[in-house]
Amino acid sequence: MDSEKFGEDDRSIRLQILELQKLEEARASSDTVLEFRNSVEKRDSGETADAASVSSAIAFHRSSSSPAPEQKLTLLALRLAILEKIATCLGTLGFIWATVVLLGGFAITLEKSDFWFITIILLIEGTRIFSRSHELEWQHQATWTVAGVGISSFRALQSSSISLLRNLKRISRLRERDCVVGRQETFDDLRTTRTWKKSSEAHLLPYARWLYISSYVSRLLYWLQLLSATACVALSSYKLVRHDYGDVQDGEMDERNRQSALSIFYSLALAEALLFLAEKAYWEWQVNVCSLLENVTRECGFGVTGMVSIKRFFYDAYSKSVNGSIFDGVKMDMVSFAMDLLASSSSDEQLIGARILRQFAVNERYADDTLEKIGINLPVIERLVEMLNWKDVQEEEIRRSSAEILSKLAGKKQNSLRVAGISGAMESISSLLQSTRSLGEAPDEIGEKKTFHDHHLQYDFWRFNNLGLLILKKLSRDHDNCGKIGNTRGLLPKIIDFTHTDATLLKDEDADMVLSRVLTVKRSLQLVKMLVSMSGSTGKCLRREISEIVFTVSNLRDVLRHGARYPKLQKLGIEILSFLALEEDARERIGVTGGVLKELFNIFLRSKTHEDGNESRVRIAAGEAIAMLALESRSNCVHILNLGVLGRLVDALEAPLVRVNAARVLRNLCVYSGRECFLDLRFIKAAAPTALKSITSGDNKLQEVMLGLATQLFRFMSSEEADVALMESGIKKHELANSLVSILKKHDKPAIRVPRIRRFVIELAIWMMEDDVENVVMFRDLGMEGELEKVLETTAELENFDVFSGTVGVSRNSRTVHLLAELALEMFDT
Repeated sequence: MDSEKFGEDDRSIRLQILELQKLEEARASSDTVLEFRNSVEKRDSGETADAASVSSAIAFHRSSSSPAPEQKLTLLALRLAILEKIATCLGTLGFIWATVVLLGGFAITLEKSDFWFITIILLIEGTRIFSRSHELEWQHQATWTVAGVGISSFRALQSSSISLLRNLKRISRLRERDCVVGRQETFDDLRTTRTWKKSSEAHLLPYARWLYISSYVSRLLYWLQLLSATACVALSSYKLVRHDYGDVQDGEMDERNRQSALSIFYSLALAEALLFLAEKAYWEWQVNVCSLLENVTRECGFGVTGMVSIKRFFYDAYSKSVNGSIFDGVKMDMVSFAMDLLASSSSDEQLIGARILRQFAVNERYADDTLEKIGINLPVIERLVEMLNWKDVQEEEIRRSSAEILSKLAGKKQNSLRVAGISGAMESISSLLQSTRSLGEAPDEIGEKKTFHDHHLQYDFWRFNNLGLLILKKLSRDHDNCGKIGNTRGLLPKIIDFTHTDATLLKDEDADMVLSRVLTVKRSLQLVKMLVSMSGSTGKCLRREISEIVFTVSNLRDVLRHGARYPKLQKLGIEILSFLALEEDARERIGVTGGVLKELFNIFLRSKTHEDGNESRVRIAAGEAIAMLALESRSNCVHILNLGVLGRLVDALEAPLVRVNAARVLRNLCVYSGRECFLDLRFIKAAAPTALKSITSGDNKLQEVMLGLATQLFRFMSSEEADVALMESGIKKHELANSLVSILKKHDKPAIRVPRIRRFVIELAIWMMEDDVENVVMFRDLGMEGELEKVLETTAELENFDVFSGTVGVSRNSRTVHLLAELALEMFDT
């Protein structure tokens, strides 16, 4: 069955080899397949912002310095319609004159030659009018046939040079399959339709299908009109030149106007035929000599098959101008025309409409106007969403074009809300993501992931996966849309499945399929990051659901382990881990997943002679993730200590790139490891001199984290050890105290960038006053008491949290800044 269908597709291909090669190049240029590894790193950032960065489009109906390309076609249609209508009026007048005046008034007295000349001219004109009235119908049919050829051409090109071998393999597999499976596939291919899918399939004669080829019929009608007009010109000119209408005898009053009447008729017939020939000459000049259709196709950015769309648009504009007002065609534009075709029940018209909208949506010159018109037309958006569910191989290009249009449409927030607001939109978008995992046969197992074999290669699943992820990524910019994504049944597991990778995938840089899958991994990671970064109850729910999927953390670990060649992928995976760590349960799941903390430290503490910007950002992100995982998690702190990286963390305090996050990690280890790990943390004392130096000379952020670290370090040290640390740092107690007071004076109110700096200053001051009573007098002399009173008047809830999710505080401290300030002031009173 499949082989028979394949044979028919082959026979339907009419494009020449050169045209097919051009078509393949045009198609390849628009594929969302990566060409190089660097393009994987750069591609999506452009796509994420393309909707916002598109240059000002040229409106189709608005005044602009440069008119839209199709205006050339509507202008041609207007001029041709004017000539056509004038010729039609002359022809109507000539027909009336011949029937009423000549054949009605002079039928008996006409010369035999005149009678037959008039009769022949009327028959010729009738033939021409009939041909003209039906030519446009057949021209439309011709565009449908060419559209079908385009579909077949795409399918043939997609199969490339090995398409025949693949189909032979497919036939052999079909014969070897179980009869039940074979029967099911046969029924899928033989779905009953109550109407002809294409009107070209309904043949006039059973054994002469070629007679119904629309281009042949329209060409026949075209030449028939030319021959009719030429014959009319020849006959009319012959009679006007000869002027042989017979003699009028004296006294024959009924025949005295016969010569004038015949001259008028022949003149009308000649004028009509000449006007028609002038119309055709003007058409040939514009189309064949000036190549108007090709120029408009090129300006619109259409490929080889774009000529079908341009012809169809012109014939529709010309039909409206001829059959209605001559200005009806001028009111048409390509976008509205395409939207009308999209709503058609004909697959050919749907394909033409989808191609036009897709090309204009991805063209920077016309994107803004196109997306604006689509965005305010809800039925068109609903139609595009509906087309996402069309999984028939014959409708692959329509589905792909619809997905690309929606991916551009979702780039604008208002349009994304309209798309997501359509009932069933998320389910339709989810259908683009090919399910790669089957259901388990028992409750204690999970289904295996499916792989795409040769018989699936004729359908570009990975391209649809990429488009589906791109649409979801753009929709997820809105908070409410993220909630809808999370509530769509089965969608989150699909997205997580696409984050799976392995060493082969991330190290092979040649295969196009591999590069396409890398793009899929990247987009899925970007989408997951946007979902888990949501704030509020929606973000909390999404983080919980995503972390509960058993493959989430292990997939992210594989990205970290094998993604050295793709630092942006690693950074995305690390950022997802950081956001997931906002939830206590997810934090523990990450910590107990083997190798995650180890891979994070390998990235964070690695030392390279030369690092580019991407690799540096990955190291910073890894440090932030480790700090988040160590926050309020004793088990994770124990895992970190067991890795034996404490000494390297202390050394990292000297590295400008990673010292901020190294200090965060060390502080969290000191706070949350517990008393049982006191001996394991003895090496951390070596970090005290570095921390003290940064407090007196660092910038705001460095000061904040080093203050927090120093506060915890001194709790592991005796007074003598603290004095030694101060001596090694070259800082005296008075200088340190003065620095603390200066910091409070500088930050007289909570700072968004360093929300915990005043807390850490007060904690360190309390430790110093508890350690040595003389320090109380020193702080009083420096004005610490007055600064603490100012703190009491300016405390905010912002200062009581360690981390934040948006504007929502996470991990609240047990003691507020207000309480700490009161404790410090009480020490001055004792």
